[in-house]
Amino acid sequence: MTEMTEEVAKDQARVGAPSIAGFTEEGESLSPTPVATGPLGGAAAKSHSHGGGYGIPDSSRAGRLTSYRLADFPEIKGTEEEWRFTPLRRLGGLHKNALDGAAPTVAVEAPERVRVETVGRDDARVGSAGIPEDRVSANAWEHFSEATVVTVPAGAQLEDRVLVTLTGSGLAAAAQHVVIIAEEGTRAVVVLNHTGQAVVSENVEIVVGDRAELTLVSLQEWQDDSVHASSQQVKVGRDAKVKHVSVSLGGSLVRVTPTVRFAQPGGEAELYGLYFADAGQHLEHRTFVDHAQPNCVSNVLYKGALQGKDAHTVWVGDVLIQKQAEGTDSYEKNQNLVLTDGGRADSVPNLEIETGLIKGAGHASATGRFDDEHLFYLMARGIPEDVARRLVVRGFLNEIIQKIGVPSIEEHLTEAVERELEAGDH
Repeated sequence: MTEMTEEVAKDQARVGAPSIAGFTEEGESLSPTPVATGPLGGAAAKSHSHGGGYGIPDSSRAGRLTSYRLADFPEIKGTEEEWRFTPLRRLGGLHKNALDGAAPTVAVEAPERVRVETVGRDDARVGSAGIPEDRVSANAWEHFSEATVVTVPAGAQLEDRVLVTLTGSGLAAAAQHVVIIAEEGTRAVVVLNHTGQAVVSENVEIVVGDRAELTLVSLQEWQDDSVHASSQQVKVGRDAKVKHVSVSLGGSLVRVTPTVRFAQPGGEAELYGLYFADAGQHLEHRTFVDHAQPNCVSNVLYKGALQGKDAHTVWVGDVLIQKQAEGTDSYEKNQNLVLTDGGRADSVPNLEIETGLIKGAGHASATGRFDDEHLFYLMARGIPEDVARRLVVRGFLNEIIQKIGVPSIEEHLTEAVERELEAGDH
């Protein structure tokens, strides 16, 4: 303590966290992007309009281009960092074709207080939570004609979940837009259930008002030949809490990209994911948490299992702690369990820190096969090997299922995982 100046000590006490070794108060300047202010906060608030705005193309996640205009995005070649794992030939033209097909139908089951509206693209609430960050999302923005807006009114404390069922009925490439708004002081659970057959690029905007608590569960249970790209952008208000759970089980190619931005101080975000890829499936998840405000907390945990030839899963986790985000506490982890030969799991955690005055930040990633000690323990007690393997997988994934907090959904997912395991036994 004798080597530490009194001024630095006061700064640490002010944010309630020690400096990280190797960082100064200014931190490492990882991005030349100037800090801007706006309704989205942080780097997402770079100068733009409905016409578009460019980020600085550098190594920082903050430099990602954001624009409402498809023409602002260059054609995808597959060598770009954000597309290098995605098999473009299987993307159904979502990145280059006109999305003129019929969007999945939307049905909403909700308590009476919840407002459900179908609005035009000129509605002020459309575009309030996020701007397209890639060409596929921008293509969907350019081609959607109507949006579904679900609003939980201020102060509502919902006992029942809100169920939004999106049912596809064909393979013509389509665009979809959904806006979920949890107004100030609300507490609610909203479930997006994707079913049927579709080739669809979807933008989901999620606005969590000040002091609101929202759990958003996105289920991808498409038919085997479906293609789904979903950009899900979350704006978190002051002292608000959001839990985002993504579950991908069905579809030929599914790519879900949840983004959380803290618009005000004191927010908390939990991002959980579960995916189970069978032979030939490509299930990709890319998370981004933008700490642009002080004293916010984020925790990311994704778990996946793979079985069968050419089963492929991708998880890329980006966390950016900007210079002004003092007092941040953040952690992200991804774990994958490979059940058979022929599968591939890619896992890439990324962490950018621009200030040393934070409570903590870290990341972890692990991919492997069964723990032989677990199998030995179960088999030594008379449990057959095939049953023991299923018990291990069930226990591995159940940690995510239990995070949902809705018994009916948890039971449904437990049964779905059991069906995946049974399919792998044949």
